[in-house]
Amino acid sequence: MWNKVGKEADISEQNPALYQGRDGAIAIFKAEGQYYALDNLCPHRGGPLADGHSDSMSVVCPWHAWKFDLKTGECDGIPGVKQKCYPVKIENGEVWVKT
Repeated sequence: MWNKVGKEADISEQNPALYQGRDGAIAIFKAEGQYYALDNLCPHRGGPLADGHSDSMSVVCPWHAWKFDLKTGECDGIPGVKQKCYPVKIENGEVWVKT
């Protein structure tokens, strides 16, 4: 199911969005002109990734600095740890996430 999460203009590399889905919160990031969506809660201690520092193609959890690839959800330096990723599409200036 596709869910509208906001306007494309409201999500920037400095301003990620947070969508509250039926199964939990999803963080939406913009990086290198593309949009990416990950489960918002860090698997380490539940830190909010939408509040983390985003640099190029990754986000760093604000609580304990775990770093996740925006494209794959893989955790940098910790093999086997991966965030759930969601497909994102843009239609008529609106950002949609598939859950």
